[in-house]
Amino acid sequence: MHRIIITSRLLFLTLILISNFAFSQNNQSTQNNQNWHWKDYATDSVHGISLHKAYKLIATLPQKASPVIVAVIDGGIDTNHMALKNLLWTNSKEIPNNHLDDDKNGYVDDVHGWNFLGGKDGRNINKAAAEMTRIYHRYKSIYDGKQIDTNQLSSKEKDTYFIWKQTADEIKVAENDLSSLQYIKMASNAIKKMGTLLLKELPDSNFTVSILESYQPIGRVTLDTKMAYLRTVKILGIEKESTYPEIVKDLEEYVEGKEKAASAKEEAPSDIRADIIKDAYFNFSDKYYGNSDITGPNARHGTHVAGLVASLPDTNWQVNHLYPALKIMGIRTVPDGDEYDKDVALAIRYAVDNGAKIINMSFGKSYSPEQAWVDSAIRYAAQKDVLLIHSAGNEFYNLDIKKVYPNTYSPSFKDTANNVITVGASSDPSLNNVLLTDFSNYGTKTVDVLSPGNKIYSTLPGKNNYGYLQGTSMSSPIVSHMAAMIRSYFPQLTALQVKQIILSSVWKPNDGSIKYVIPNRDTDKSLTEVCTTGGIVNAANAIALAKTYKFSILQNNDKKKKTKN
Repeated sequence: MHRIIITSRLLFLTLILISNFAFSQNNQSTQNNQNWHWKDYATDSVHGISLHKAYKLIATLPQKASPVIVAVIDGGIDTNHMALKNLLWTNSKEIPNNHLDDDKNGYVDDVHGWNFLGGKDGRNINKAAAEMTRIYHRYKSIYDGKQIDTNQLSSKEKDTYFIWKQTADEIKVAENDLSSLQYIKMASNAIKKMGTLLLKELPDSNFTVSILESYQPIGRVTLDTKMAYLRTVKILGIEKESTYPEIVKDLEEYVEGKEKAASAKEEAPSDIRADIIKDAYFNFSDKYYGNSDITGPNARHGTHVAGLVASLPDTNWQVNHLYPALKIMGIRTVPDGDEYDKDVALAIRYAVDNGAKIINMSFGKSYSPEQAWVDSAIRYAAQKDVLLIHSAGNEFYNLDIKKVYPNTYSPSFKDTANNVITVGASSDPSLNNVLLTDFSNYGTKTVDVLSPGNKIYSTLPGKNNYGYLQGTSMSSPIVSHMAAMIRSYFPQLTALQVKQIILSSVWKPNDGSIKYVIPNRDTDKSLTEVCTTGGIVNAANAIALAKTYKFSILQNNDKKKKTKN
């Protein structure tokens, strides 16, 4: 969820940088990569998804766009953003703000979606503990400091005990992170000090890296400070359009989160859910909780994701008449911290029951104690022909070995859901000289495709605000837009057919054995070592394949009719 993705090497480099303010400025001109993820490799030499080319293909289709609803299960969407407000799904059966459940679905005033993190009094959960911490303290009084004879435990109790042991071990590791955390605290303090010095000359406290790069300092101290600031934020991987206050806030939140994780063993998290939501959490039938505020207290992540689902055309790209007839349903489910399984399961069911055909899920965690609820909801979506697009995660885990949740395999159902696309993040050499990222999770059996996820431009909270974020959270909604294009123009195709089209139409290098450097990781991998398809999603290829897919289906149907006659 954080825009700053920290590695141990970055910690070391940052420490070196902040110890000396005198650096030479990098004057290399940077390419305008505002929408690099739309570009085409053949024409632009950029590993985007060929979106412009896809819309040129759509322009040749005889059919018009059909309505399609995309649910965004996330941390909130700014419903007042100029670019998004007209794209919001509207529940026509609900009368806004009359405090009545007009459509009798159990959710009062759910005009644009629902907020499962809200209370009936209007309050919202903003920050929540990690699931690891919740599990550890849930069973601490039962297992901590006691001799446990696992032979006396039932199969379910044994599973619970081993999961608790695993959380206890991971919490110890989190405690050890405090030493490396000091580097980031030093970086945070240095950024603040440098910002204070720069603001003695700069007229606007909301300066960005781009603004600072073009600014000509008056004094030598300001010049040295400018150099140090620019190099520090570059090493930290902070986007050039991030403002100084945003950078300070991100670093403070990162430090706060790590410090809480380090103290998690001794301090049980407060039960904010009981205070605000007041549901009976372990009773899945108690599901009509929350409120209609789909924006919530921190909608940055969800607003950015929603903008990518929409893939808003820029002013120089006149394709509004070709735009898929998509509407975005906002379902606030993901706090700053780990989401709750119950909320995720109910969010999926809410989306399905209200007509969503695609669900974007840019979230995940390492533990899922009520996994069966989520598994059931995913399979319910499959029964209703709904496609789920899920981000792989940003920990550089091999998901063939390390599990994250939601997970396509269900121990309860003993099967693997086939209506999910798991998406990893790709980059482009024009951004950082590499094709792969150093944060994306990967797996030849578990990650289906790659999609652009580095330095991605999209909507941010504010009536007309935009900016850059990165992560597989950005990769996933780019694929969701592709799925919406296909389902809007080829509505006869099923969710599984749309998935097959997206997976079968990826861009691949001519030589699949080529190894690509992974920055900051001292390793390299071929695309076939990173994901099942060994390629990056491509919208133009997908539309072209959908056209032939449609034709072959009609042709087969005609053959069947002739045979019957």
